[in-house]
Amino acid sequence: MREVQVGLQRVFCTRRPVFISTSSATGLMEAAVRNAGRTKILSLTNGAFSERFAAIGRACGFEVDTYELPWGQAHDPEVLRGYLEAGAYDAITMAHSETSTGVLNDIEALAAVAREVPDTLVLVDSVTGFGAVEVRPDDWGIDFLLTGSQKAFALPPGLSFGVASERMIERAKEVPNRGYYFDLLFFQKNHDKDQSPTTPALSVLFALEVQLGRMLSEGMETRWERHTEMAQRTWQWVDEMRDAGVDLEIVAPEGHRSPSVTTVRLPHGVSGPDVTGAVIDRGWLVGGGYGQLKPTTIRIGHMGDHTMDELNGMLAVLTEVLS
Repeated sequence: MREVQVGLQRVFCTRRPVFISTSSATGLMEAAVRNAGRTKILSLTNGAFSERFAAIGRACGFEVDTYELPWGQAHDPEVLRGYLEAGAYDAITMAHSETSTGVLNDIEALAAVAREVPDTLVLVDSVTGFGAVEVRPDDWGIDFLLTGSQKAFALPPGLSFGVASERMIERAKEVPNRGYYFDLLFFQKNHDKDQSPTTPALSVLFALEVQLGRMLSEGMETRWERHTEMAQRTWQWVDEMRDAGVDLEIVAPEGHRSPSVTTVRLPHGVSGPDVTGAVIDRGWLVGGGYGQLKPTTIRIGHMGDHTMDELNGMLAVLTEVLS
């Protein structure tokens, strides 16, 4: 476990312990809220998973205000400053890479604004962000960053990872209703003994040890660059299809596009499920739209261990289907 922990700290670019949970990333979202919240939370919502963060806060009994945007838009640090000037919040929740829309929030800038309010903690869902784009939780003042094993880690589902700041641990000491399974102080106690807090998912942990070696061998900067190149190729393909008369549109605006997933709006009258079904018939798999975007979009994943050759193969199949 110690070798795994050292590897995790290196890939997370952190000096803090990286907590490993056998829950899904949604479980660590609840852990974040339960350990940081006292009465009131501000949730930045712009898609399905940032909305889930808000829903978890309400389910845990907190008062939740939202800085809500239409799906496909990114949050503005200056607008956030206005919310913080108008109200007092124990914590702010946000999505780094909003998996449903492919929008990438500038969490460094948003966290910098939040840190102007000393008692407000910053909680970040980076499920499809971490491993695909630069993240530095220590340097950026993020109090809890969480991700899962099944996205840019390129592992099976079964593990989630969280990095907590000292402020987060101190806040947890003040919170009476942290629960049991999601108690960060329990995680900390077991981490100090080089143990897992619950029965470990050994098969995925062994896979994690192997994958950490691969990630560190590639280098995180190189890994981020590879994801960016695959994302840019996908955006270029959308432009090429539009030039060829197929009316595609990237949901996320320029400058706020995730390097791990691109959500593509299909031409009027073309069904997302029909497109994904036709791709499956050709022996490939592409993500369907999520939530309210399911009927009108597809999602192209370019993350983890995917290569440019694999991506180009997928884009060729999509070109055939959409043409």
